[in-house]
Amino acid sequence: MEKKTFYALKVKGKAKIPDYVQVRDSDFTLVGYFRPTRSEGKRAPAVGDGDQTAALFSAIEAEIDAMPYGAVNRLEWDGQRLVWG
Repeated sequence: MEKKTFYALKVKGKAKIPDYVQVRDSDFTLVGYFRPTRSEGKRAPAVGDGDQTAALFSAIEAEIDAMPYGAVNRLEWDGQRLVWG
């Protein structure tokens, strides 16, 4: 499987708006988003291949604490492994 480029942005919430993570494709189209504090089953539905997107989100969630707020993080995804760029 060829590598796909995605971008992740971790946004710090204020007051009643919670923290969240946006995942965008190489065209910067929103693929999905989720709250880092929520469990896997409560993520917003994503666009595209459900199994691949679920695996991508799980890989991002595993590294979410290392992501800085407000920075766009480039990700390379080969379907099984996530490489931060």
